[in-house]
Amino acid sequence: MIAKRLFDIIASVLGLVMLTPLLLLIALAIKLDSRGAVFFRQERVGQRGKIFRIHKFRTMVIDADRHGLQITVGADARVTRVGRVLRKYKLDELVQLIDVLQGNMSLVGPRPEVPRYVACYPPEARGIILSVKPGITDLASIEYKDENEILGKSADPQQAYINEVLPIKIRYYIDYVNNRTFWNDVYLIVATLRALVR
Repeated sequence: MIAKRLFDIIASVLGLVMLTPLLLLIALAIKLDSRGAVFFRQERVGQRGKIFRIHKFRTMVIDADRHGLQITVGADARVTRVGRVLRKYKLDELVQLIDVLQGNMSLVGPRPEVPRYVACYPPEARGIILSVKPGITDLASIEYKDENEILGKSADPQQAYINEVLPIKIRYYIDYVNNRTFWNDVYLIVATLRALVR
């Protein structure tokens, strides 16, 4: 959709320009709080199965992915002090505007998963979900904004994610793809902002 891509470009450029002071403050806070890079880059599966490296502000200690699950669970000890604040208000995801500008993501769309969890998608669902660009936000992101706390109550968080959370997310993703419109995207952006403020 040309209109969607044009909207993504304009919004991501404006967002990056207006948020520059905040992004710089976050970067400084991360550097002062713990050693390591400002950004966390991780492989995610994009449109048509293309692998890209997503941008996120680093919220964990360095090499955290080598010392635990690929999902964050409860009061994860790997999360830094600044990271806890960034995660609570989703500020770690602001730099994904870079991924939108580069064309790997859209403002709204199914959240991009790591290859390990995309492999758990049923084949038909995988084809539908990966037919569009992944997004910074969607309805699943709003409904499961406290996902790590939910998984923290499970005896086996990874299996709980695969067997309980992921199937529900997949239904949300498919519903978005099948019913996507420009105004639905606008609604989800506004709903995301409202959820963060609350």
